Order: sequence, then C-alpha cells, then structure tokens
Amino acid sequence: MRTLYLVRHGLKEKVIGDAALSDAGRLQAEATAHFLQDKSVHAIVASPLLRAKQTAAIIADALGASEVKVDHRLRERANWGDLPEQSFDQFVAMWEQCSRDPEYVPPVGDSARQAGERFAAALLEIGEASPDESSIVVVTHGGVLTDFLVHYWDEMELNRWHPDFVAEQSSLISECSITQVTYDTGCFKIESFASVAHLDEE
Repeated sequence: MRTLYLVRHGLKEKVIGDAALSDAGRLQAEATAHFLQDKSVHAIVASPLLRAKQTAAIIADALGASEVKVDHRLRERANWGDLPEQSFDQFVAMWEQCSRDPEYVPPVGDSARQAGERFAAALLEIGEASPDESSIVVVTHGGVLTDFLVHYWDEMELNRWHPDFVAEQSSLISECSITQVTYDTGCFKIESFASVAHLDEE
C-alpha cells in the first residue's frame, strides 16, 4: 500500500497568468513541509504551474529531497490568463459552468471530467511506480483535485467527507490543505480530506 499526500499549493499572488506564491503562501508551504518531515517521503511530484512548483520546492528543500518531478496531468483544468482578454469574472463564470456540467469543454483547458480522468491516470501511474509502503507528496490545485474526487468516487461516499460535496466542490479545498489517500492494487481510498490542522499549529 502507498500513501499519497495530495497538497494544494499555497496562497498565490492575485495576478493574472502563472502566478507565484505570495509571502503568506510560502509560510503555508513551510508549515506543510514541517508536517511532512516525519512521513518518510519517497518522491515529490508537482503540477507545472509556478505556484505548485514553488510549494513543492519548499517541501523538497525541507525534506532534503533531491528533485521534484513535474507532471502536466496535475495542472488545473484551466488557469486565468490562458484565454486572452478574459476578465476574472468571465473566468469564474466559465469555471462554475465546468463545475456544474462535467462534460462542458471550455474555450481553453479541459472539462471537469477530462481533468479528473487525467489526474486519476497520473496518480495511478505514480502509485504503480512507487515502492510498497512508500509515501508520495503530490502538489497540485484545488479544482483538479476535486475533479479527481468527483470522477473517482460516487456522491454518497464524497458526502461522508462534506455534506453536498458536488455542489460545493469549488470552495472545499483550502490552500496547502492535505488530502490523504492510499493506493493498493489499482484502488484508491480516502483517508482524510482537505486537512489544515498542520497550518493551525504554526
């Protein structure tokens, strides 16, 4: 059995495009790294977006990891700035349409279903490639993480972790929260969802 710590990146700067971590986000990443120090982490994998790579780098530095692998399948379903001249309000409306209708393919990026499927494929490959009883840190984004959860589990299971999960999915995963899942013989199991207890300790 492998343990995967699915970490949302830290707070980012409020700018369009491939935003970097804010000062508060770097502090969140440091707190997350502190929590992971005793988890015997075998590998760290990150989305290619800057805020995720920076979060992963802070974790890797604290853990003494030699590298962070980048997997494009862990990127967000869409990022503000991908569509030229799109306002933030237009981006939010597009995002909400994707969340309501998993089959809707936006002008840029993937549908929620497509994003969930590619994320699941990445985790499956990461799980299969990792030694048994190992721990892997995956630094990603809140939207694609919920896309994966909604794609992989039915609504009854998800509602065990938060009432009306599907309808409220866009607001459930805070920056640098950790969702812990285990992987064994082709199957995932949720062990904890969007925990921020490690941030409260700082």
